[in-house]
Amino acid sequence: MPATRSAPSGLSGYTGRGIRLHTPSGTYIDCASGTFNLSLGYSNRQVIDALHAQLDRASHLSSELTRDTSAEIFALLREFLPSHIEAFWFRDIIGSTANECAVRIAQKATGKSDVVSLFLSHHGQSALATGISGNAFRQQSFSLPFAGSLKIPAPDCAHCFYGQTPDACGMMCARRLDDFVEYASSGQVAALLIEPVLGNGGNIVPPPEYYGVLREVCDRHGILIIADEVQTGFGRTGTFFASTGVAKDLKPDIITFAKGAGGVGIPVAGVVMRRELDVLEPWEHSTTSGANPLALVAMEETLKYIRDHGVLDQVAATSGVLRSGLRELEDRFSCVSNPRGVGLMLAFDLPTSGDVARFIGLARQHGLMLRGSRYGFGTAVKVRPPLITSEEEAREIVDRLGSALTHFEKGE
Repeated sequence: MPATRSAPSGLSGYTGRGIRLHTPSGTYIDCASGTFNLSLGYSNRQVIDALHAQLDRASHLSSELTRDTSAEIFALLREFLPSHIEAFWFRDIIGSTANECAVRIAQKATGKSDVVSLFLSHHGQSALATGISGNAFRQQSFSLPFAGSLKIPAPDCAHCFYGQTPDACGMMCARRLDDFVEYASSGQVAALLIEPVLGNGGNIVPPPEYYGVLREVCDRHGILIIADEVQTGFGRTGTFFASTGVAKDLKPDIITFAKGAGGVGIPVAGVVMRRELDVLEPWEHSTTSGANPLALVAMEETLKYIRDHGVLDQVAATSGVLRSGLRELEDRFSCVSNPRGVGLMLAFDLPTSGDVARFIGLARQHGLMLRGSRYGFGTAVKVRPPLITSEEEAREIVDRLGSALTHFEKGE
């Protein structure tokens, strides 16, 4: 008889079902999808059963032994990728190192060193990924030099660095990359690393024209584009990758993914690229748990579930309810501004970061788990429930947000 499974005592009071988390203090709709990694919620049986079966076979195998399985999964993934993406590197389980892998690919392929990124960007927690990210507060206590890091203003139209408006600016924030390359770089720019939607920076969605202009400028300088789809990938923006949807004109040379690729929170990450950029040797980038069987099983079953169960259609329907609801909340509450987003990557602003912290606490009292932006330094409240969220559940989320905002404006 198999041994009875038991959870460590500190965890036994937490149970996830669908989009809800049951805790010792109450039950909550998880509008943060864990840490944006529960794309299919807490309890997807297809993924969980496959993981249990793999655990019974082998919990770990080296990437040398899982290469064929990685190739099979990439073949499944090809359907959802831009047609020019024809190669892969699956040796990571977190987005930070996937982005480091992409930088190594770009540097080796071009023979150049510099990497351009955006103000407010977030590319991970490792030393290199933190050094490239566009927030000084994350670096100020450490020595995290990346000599070739060049940061440029983000396409944040609500707070334009250049004081422009999108109807008249000619995408200045993209075009000015010419000047940064000419006057602020070492003349050795290998790549531009960009989140198609800036996640931790405040859920910033660039204007549609931005992506194409950025591609033109990069092509002019021979700069590769790396799309950091750690947060946007695997259906979050309504298409499998933002690079085939809202950001299709970006035409990235390399795409990274992680977070939602594991479906139920299993760590998995990967890098996909143009065939001619498949330049790394095995010893040039690898991790202990990269391409481990549990990660690959989770990614394969998540991919299949999204494909076979109309998840992207569900995201579109649910997104419509939530976006409409956030606009109605803006009309009802003077403290709410700038509702925005695509798919189930949504947000609205409150006046100050302190307001955000207070509101998130109030929302918890109303049965919602929410997260802010910039690790509490930003003014955005992010609304990102799992992709399986129904339209009825979306209406419940809007109702609970409204109740929390009512108490917030009363100063409770």
